[in-house]
Amino acid sequence: MNFREFGLILFVEHYEDCIDFYKEVLNFKVRSVKETLVSLELAHGYLMVEKGGVGTDNEKTRERNPTVLRFDVDSLSSEVSKLEKRGVHFTQKQLEFPWGKIAVLNDPDGNRIEIGGINRESG
Repeated sequence: MNFREFGLILFVEHYEDCIDFYKEVLNFKVRSVKETLVSLELAHGYLMVEKGGVGTDNEKTRERNPTVLRFDVDSLSSEVSKLEKRGVHFTQKQLEFPWGKIAVLNDPDGNRIEIGGINRESG
């Protein structure tokens, strides 16, 4: 397959809260805005946030949402610190694995997001 870029569509219930979260907290730049969806820039593609999902107050179970959004960064501790200053609550600040470390947070709809500090030699 010869594709131009990667895109991910995330259906949400708390639409405005999720848009604000991805724009203001995670600092994703807006690519386009339509009536029921907003596309946000990612390093090699886009995240489209669209009305029509089901939100929860806590992290969604894997049965409800088997997808995790993972954003790999150069310095996990630095990114965690920046996000905490913007009011982000992490459910886990540093989980360690042989391949690297992650921090875990949820968006306003309960979608799991992992910020990853991946070991270059294990990837």
